[in-house]
Amino acid sequence: MATHGKRYQNALKEVNRDHLYPLAEAVALAKKLATAKFDETVEMHFRLGIDPRQSDQQVRSTVLLPNGLGKTVRVIVFADAAEDARRAEAAGADVIGDEQTIARIQNEGWMEFDAALAVPSMMAKVGRVARILGPRGLMPNPKAGTVVQPDDLERAIRELKAGRVEFRNDKTGNLHVPVGKASFQEQPLIENAQSILDAVQRQRPSSVKGSFIRRLVVTTTMGPGVRVEIGGGTTA
Repeated sequence: MATHGKRYQNALKEVNRDHLYPLAEAVALAKKLATAKFDETVEMHFRLGIDPRQSDQQVRSTVLLPNGLGKTVRVIVFADAAEDARRAEAAGADVIGDEQTIARIQNEGWMEFDAALAVPSMMAKVGRVARILGPRGLMPNPKAGTVVQPDDLERAIRELKAGRVEFRNDKTGNLHVPVGKASFQEQPLIENAQSILDAVQRQRPSSVKGSFIRRLVVTTTMGPGVRVEIGGGTTA
């Protein structure tokens, strides 16, 4: 039986590294070339033409994937009032984050959740674990739509469980966004990928000059990268 390294090398031969593929073709090819024995995640990796040191060139938003991510999303809702906690539980929250939960995160590093929401009145307390949640992309933030009013908890929880994904550039000006599972049919993956691309393009900072998306690659967890052609935006 071929090792993963051999399977990867065989998959790599099927990718023209000098060619820019239309998005749908890139997604289909990346799915076809998933080589691992587990269900790999299909991912989009963007190289943006931004200066990440500039506050007005940060790219951060969310996108609701039309076909979800293919996984169960465990949602924690940080809420202090009893009524807010009841609303969150009724809406399907997996964990209600109170002061004891925050202390557990702070002291034990407990992180058994995939997405986090908070009501505004709880943010001062949640701030105590910002250094833990932030690097993992789990710190509630108004710009990302994860700090919500109590009467909006039901919608926010529903969207997170359905496949709402937050994206933000890293310190080098890159974005890394999951698209779905390699086991998905092609069309749902393509629809998710197009939704992500559209969402990223809408976040172009007004101060950015020249190409906004300089490079876009579709890949899977263990597969080769497939470069994507973006009309008027992607460079070699």
